Amino acid sequence: MNETLLSITYKAIDDKRGEDIVALNMHGISLLADYFVIAEGSSERQVQAIAREVKGQAEEQGYTVNKMEGFDGGRWVLVDMGDVVAHIFHKDERAYYNLERLWGDAPQLDAPNLEND
Repeated sequence: MNETLLSITYKAIDDKRGEDIVALNMHGISLLADYFVIAEGSSERQVQAIAREVKGQAEEQGYTVNKMEGFDGGRWVLVDMGDVVAHIFHKDERAYYNLERLWGDAPQLDAPNLEND
């Protein structure tokens, strides 16, 4: 079930042309979520469109979006769906926060293998 939501999230980001999409397996590393998906957009408007698409696709498939933070600013939008948390950054903010390095112990998942992990 978590893997299905992960795939929905990844595809929603890709559908809105999100860039540099990274999925991290957070099992045993963080109590916050099983997976983090990190991506970026080139403008505030694109970041908002990606976040809106993630929320819409998740809800359309019957998942609950617990909260969405940072939407109005469009610089870093967090979409919390419980087991999967999407971090959608403006490209300038992503380098600054560098979540991939912060969570460097988490294995990265390849997009084609998402259904299998």
